[in-house]
Amino acid sequence: PKRHLILPGVQNLRDLGGYPTADGKLTRWRRVLRGDGLHRITAEGLDALGSEGLTSVIDLRSAAELADEPNPYLGHPDVLFHHQPVYDDLAPTMQRIRAGDHDDPLVPFYLTALIERGEAVRAVLARIAVAPKGAVLFHCTAGKDRTGIIAALLLGTAGVERETILADYALTGEFIAALVEELLERTRQSGGDAEAHARFLACAPPTMAAMLDHIDRRHGSIAGYLKDIGLEPGDISALRDRLLLG
Repeated sequence: PKRHLILPGVQNLRDLGGYPTADGKLTRWRRVLRGDGLHRITAEGLDALGSEGLTSVIDLRSAAELADEPNPYLGHPDVLFHHQPVYDDLAPTMQRIRAGDHDDPLVPFYLTALIERGEAVRAVLARIAVAPKGAVLFHCTAGKDRTGIIAALLLGTAGVERETILADYALTGEFIAALVEELLERTRQSGGDAEAHARFLACAPPTMAAMLDHIDRRHGSIAGYLKDIGLEPGDISALRDRLLLG
């Protein structure tokens, strides 16, 4: 199977399968997908996802984003849809960052998710754990930040090594160039600071590395973080079963 699913109307739809773990296993293909916004996906794209075995969609965007750009799976007859926002507000630049100063503006944004929105993160992971057989897709707008946080936690739970997690995070940069330019143009048109906004649209490995470092310092490991936010042991086992071969 291909990692990057090229479908009309989406740019950054990827499979978390095929990654090696520290103990020599591989993550399973077509069980967990990560993606960008689905509001532009065509009927052809929806059919293609159905043929890939999609059974569940989790939208990580805010209520405002969902209202402005409705999800095509809302009310879908064959695919379960869950709206589970990671943040209450709209975008990284609008957050009330209280996780400390950092040269990289995305780091406090990610730490805010871990520290202040642990219950939301737990709910997303619990949804994935109990999703029906087939593929579950979680997504946000660009498939980079909120989606990247959840993907890193899932891969870490499966035992995928750090460098692979960082590479998966950075892979987004290969696919969202057109989306980044569109978002920056919106900022220019509204009189905003496009240069500052561009810093929030990056996906360099050190950003995710800083998040993982925080987890290690504060919780000991990703497993420790999941325990500390209250994810049930049965859900953690179910995530591993969904993600891993053999």
